Amino acid sequence: MDILKQVEKEKLIAIIRGYDTKETIKIAKALYEGGIRLLEVTLNSDNALQTIGALHSELENDVVIGAGTVLDSESAVLAIKAGAKFIISPTLDIETIKATKRYGVISIPAAFTPTEILSAQEAGADIVKLFPASSLGPNYVKDVHGPLPHIKLLPTGGVNVENVTEFIQKGAVGVGLGSSLVPNTVNVTDEFLEQVTNNAKQFTSKMKTL
Repeated sequence: MDILKQVEKEKLIAIIRGYDTKETIKIAKALYEGGIRLLEVTLNSDNALQTIGALHSELENDVVIGAGTVLDSESAVLAIKAGAKFIISPTLDIETIKATKRYGVISIPAAFTPTEILSAQEAGADIVKLFPASSLGPNYVKDVHGPLPHIKLLPTGGVNVENVTEFIQKGAVGVGLGSSLVPNTVNVTDEFLEQVTNNAKQFTSKMKTL
């Protein structure tokens, strides 16, 4: 199955931000136990490229690893060479999209307005990240799909267990899950990892009801 089809099938991208390599591997395994198969390691985490490479080596057969908070084309290329299978940005940078597609990797830039969303798609984006989704709400996905039904949208920021189903029902191809799934900068204890797995199970069980 190609990466785009996996995103469309799994729908949930777990965002891991602010943890070192060893911690991230533990979190990734906890997420896997909870049913999560798509992981985004943000480049503003310590040793992010090393972490992506380590995850790629250790969990390649279990999860799809991508890079997030990718702000420029140079960072995109470094992440891809480290093993990232998709590139997610918090902004719309055309050169980052072009560099990502040159390597045959899934491009997911962020946009907010219909004009930005269309510009991202026309530049080659496979999916457009709606960010911040908390400011837009699930109905925005449906509203955008009125004039732009062909563009795949990935709401991120403010997606939680209570609203995740509605985002998908309104037409989102998937969602990015941040602190509602993996809290930021918390000590990675056994209890924390158990909570991450339980959080993941809550989200994945919601997807089974669709």
